Amino acid sequence: MLEYPQSGERILGRRNIQAARAGHPAKRHFKIERILGTGDLWVTEYVITYDGEPMYTASIMEFRDGKVQRETQYFGEPFDPPAWRASLAERTRERTGETDAPAAVLT
Repeated sequence: MLEYPQSGERILGRRNIQAARAGHPAKRHFKIERILGTGDLWVTEYVITYDGEPMYTASIMEFRDGKVQRETQYFGEPFDPPAWRASLAERTRERTGETDAPAAVLT
């Protein structure tokens, strides 16, 4: 099962999930920021660049017997930091989504 809470979609079955991902019309690049987890629960933070536009993403993966049972993906568009917070924060990246972390390209 693959769920997209923000769009209210649930895709069931490996073939349907593969077809949905293979049929995506945008050119995509995946850059993993970090992966955390243990046992049957893992979380990945990454940037998916769709046709040059970054989308910050968190994916929650739940496993059973070594196989993915459920993935839930959350997406957030990048935004410019507000001026009122400038004295409290440092910039970690530009809006391009680029960081010093190694890139991972997935298809």
